[in-house]
Amino acid sequence: MRSGDSASRGGAMVVCVGQVVTDHTFRVDEIELPPSKVTARGYSVGVGGMAAHAAIAVARLGGRAVFWGRVGRDEAGEALRHALEEEGVDASGLVMAEGARTPLSAVIVDKMGERSIVTYRGERLPADPSGLPLERLARAGSVLCDPRWPEAAEAVFRAARERGLPAVLDAEKSEERILRQLVPLAGHVIFARTGLTIFAPGVAPEEGLWRALTSGPLAMTAVTDGEKGTLWRGPGMEAALRQPSFPVEATNTTGAGDVFHGAYALALAEGQAVEEALRFASAAGALRARDGRTPGREMVEEMLAGGGDVPSVRARRKG
Repeated sequence: MRSGDSASRGGAMVVCVGQVVTDHTFRVDEIELPPSKVTARGYSVGVGGMAAHAAIAVARLGGRAVFWGRVGRDEAGEALRHALEEEGVDASGLVMAEGARTPLSAVIVDKMGERSIVTYRGERLPADPSGLPLERLARAGSVLCDPRWPEAAEAVFRAARERGLPAVLDAEKSEERILRQLVPLAGHVIFARTGLTIFAPGVAPEEGLWRALTSGPLAMTAVTDGEKGTLWRGPGMEAALRQPSFPVEATNTTGAGDVFHGAYALALAEGQAVEEALRFASAAGALRARDGRTPGREMVEEMLAGGGDVPSVRARRKG
């Protein structure tokens, strides 16, 4: 386990639920349209997946990260479990299924830091979440789920609501039925642009956020939009507001959104208000895009206090 890991620091606990994959990353000059043959100028292999990246972000930012997900009981699954533990993530709840195949992704990153991802979601991974140790939520400060294991996300969101825990949904590109299943159950829903378009097709982002917000007793809905920042809305607000981004020169945008979500969930677990949490998450995501690595707490706090600082906008509320 990494020195100075999250468990030894005793930070706020975040339970992250969903996808973990083996990422095979290729660095190229240009991502060409097929038919093509491209020579990679760099290659690496490591942990990928939305909730897994978020859990690593929680650990590096000083929280206690718990990860629940599914892999096969194969060489790749064992490697992912060890890699999560090396990052200080509690992976004791990782389901390792006999006869299943562990998910993997090919990530192609161009010289501008933009990426194209092909994901294989594995085979014969169990859907049943009944074995998850939901009693551990009694010690958590927040939960975060992605839509890749919807049965587990629903169970965790319902349990979190019973306990009054902040619950964050990483509403990435997914099937419409899954987003409609999960959005009303979460407390804080943060969409990718594609996810919001699937949930609320044919309407402006502001209207889509309003439809999500009124689908259940939600505390906040938002959509991330890269360098344009994050558009968000909460109950009682007259209109959606924008949290500005931190200007950086991106070298690899892979995982930047996942780090954003993990940082936001940790900020909620620490008791930060929504605006503070969004700003904290924006700094963490920007640093990930700039460096291609998940930042530590000191780096984020330096950005918040220093040159990349953009003042937060105060919400206008009715009444």
